[in-house]
Amino acid sequence: MSEKIGGIRGMADWRNPKSMMNRMRQRRFEKFDKITKSLGETVSIIDLGGTVEFWERRGWAGREDRQITLINLEESESKYSNIQSKAGDATRLDGVADGEFDIAFSNSVIEHVFTYENQEKMAAEVRRVAGAYWVQTPNYWFPMEPHFHVPGWQWLPKSIRYSLIRRRRCGWRGPERDPEKAKQLVDEVRLVTKREMRKLFPDSTLWGERFGPFVKSWVAYSGFPEVEA
Repeated sequence: MSEKIGGIRGMADWRNPKSMMNRMRQRRFEKFDKITKSLGETVSIIDLGGTVEFWERRGWAGREDRQITLINLEESESKYSNIQSKAGDATRLDGVADGEFDIAFSNSVIEHVFTYENQEKMAAEVRRVAGAYWVQTPNYWFPMEPHFHVPGWQWLPKSIRYSLIRRRRCGWRGPERDPEKAKQLVDEVRLVTKREMRKLFPDSTLWGERFGPFVKSWVAYSGFPEVEA
C-alpha cells in the first residue's frame, strides 16, 4: 500500500517539473496562453491563490508584457518586476475595482474555500474584477481525490474522513491527532461538480480536462474573443 501511495504522490508532486501533474498543468497552460494572446500584446492578471513558482515554471516570470498580481491570505516575496504579491481573501477582494484586471486566473483554489457559499462568493469576485477569466478546479467525480490521494475520498462520510486523517497520512495531509485540526483539514476541501461549475460561472465555456476515460478537472473560461482554443 505504501508503494502505491508513494507512486501517487510522485505523480502529483507539484515540486517535480516532470511529474504527471506538472505535465498536465503545462498542457492546460498552453491552451490558456493561446487564448490569452487574443486580448492583445500586454495583459494584466490577478491570480487568486497563485505562486511565483507557478509562473516561473510556465515561463511568464520576468515578462514585462504580462503583469501579474498574486492574491493569497499572506504576502510572499517576488524577485520579478512583473509579479507582485498582496494579502487578500478570494471571496472578498476589498480594494480591487470592477474590471481592474484583464484576466482573473485561478488554478486549483476554488475547492479550498470550505463551503459552496464561499465558492459562490469567489466566483462572483472572479467575474467582477476582470473582463476575462480562467478558473480550473478538480472534478468531484474523478475517482482519485487529488489532495488526499485516496480513491473515492470525497464520497466517504465526513466522519470516516475525520477518523482516517487523524490516524494516518492521506496524500499531503495528516496524520493530525487534534480532532478540530483534523476536521479543518477535511472541511477545507470541497470538490465541485460540472453542474455546480455551470451555476458558478453561467457565462463561461466549460472545458473538461481528461485523463484516460475520466474528466480530471474542469476549466471555466470567458471574456476572450472567439478563437479556436
